[in-house]
Amino acid sequence: MRPDIGTYYELVDSVAGRISPKLSFLNYRGADLEAWRARARAKVHELMAFDPEPVPLNPRVESSWEDGELVVEKISYDLPYGPRTEGFFLYPKGSGGKLPAVVALHDHGGFKYFGKEKIVAVPDEPEVLREFKEECYGGRSWATELARRGFAVLAVDLFLWGSRKVGVDSLPEEFGRRFEGLREGSREYIEEYNRFAGEHEHLIAKTLFATGTTWPGVFSWEDRRSVDCLLTRPEVDPERIGCGGLSGGGLRTIFLAGLDPRIRCAVCVGFMSTFRELLFDHIKCHTWMLYLPLLPRYLDLPDLIALRVPEPLMVQYDEKDPLYTLKGQMEAHQKLKAIYEKAGCPEAYEGRFYLGPHKFDREMQEDAFGWFERWLK
Repeated sequence: MRPDIGTYYELVDSVAGRISPKLSFLNYRGADLEAWRARARAKVHELMAFDPEPVPLNPRVESSWEDGELVVEKISYDLPYGPRTEGFFLYPKGSGGKLPAVVALHDHGGFKYFGKEKIVAVPDEPEVLREFKEECYGGRSWATELARRGFAVLAVDLFLWGSRKVGVDSLPEEFGRRFEGLREGSREYIEEYNRFAGEHEHLIAKTLFATGTTWPGVFSWEDRRSVDCLLTRPEVDPERIGCGGLSGGGLRTIFLAGLDPRIRCAVCVGFMSTFRELLFDHIKCHTWMLYLPLLPRYLDLPDLIALRVPEPLMVQYDEKDPLYTLKGQMEAHQKLKAIYEKAGCPEAYEGRFYLGPHKFDREMQEDAFGWFERWLK
């Protein structure tokens, strides 16, 4: 097998081999955990380089309905740029008192036409969406299922997905021509939009970089904004908030759980490896969302999510996941174990390996729900 960058793999491998992440907790020799965490988080925020002008949330409920024992509200709120964010807020009927809550983070999935709908049960679900859930989630809308277990759950559209996707009408005509003759909302339109959005990613990323900011800066800021929205809800206990998601949702979990102290429990699914194990032939497997320039000099991916130590963390790994090497997943797992052991709280980390490819199936969901119940209920 040959490396994806051919002759120059030796260069990147040698650079990676000389780097020991400066701010990893495993390299920290002090006794002040909070001082280390504050310094590391400040460096990540510096690298992300995204701090938009503050605007009021102005949250509102657009509509609501009942789904069995659940109340489902379609909500929206403002951001400093782009359209209002739309989302779903779900909670058990007649629960009384403050509920534990989870920010449910949708995946990337090469599927940008929908966002929140990929993890929440919605009326009149199109066949293309049902097929996606069958492949990735065992046919389940996991955010809805978690709400049935007694949680308040918030799932919103991220930058470039669903209600926040790039509107075809806002693009130059050369992009819009590919949608001529296709009916908005049809399977053909949705599939063509997803292909377009995948091809358009490099323009999004390069434009953000050229602006002096980063894609991780944008999505991480937006996910923290969703916590702000969750905390406006009287149903939610602010001391019992978790987050989790698959794949791109796992990447979002790494940043949100690592950087936001309001997150008390996290489940990262299908997104964990050392950076070095991606270099040979796995970089091509990943979205532009992953890349935060210079981050590996300070923190590896497991180091980043471990900024939450000693707060509880579960990471779920798929042994046949084509997005990572098994070695990279195992190295990340061992590093996380070592960090939690060094911090004196080994019971607060659990890494589980599952048979099969990239997914968040029913077995994995049950384990994740049990983790949330253990630490938030």
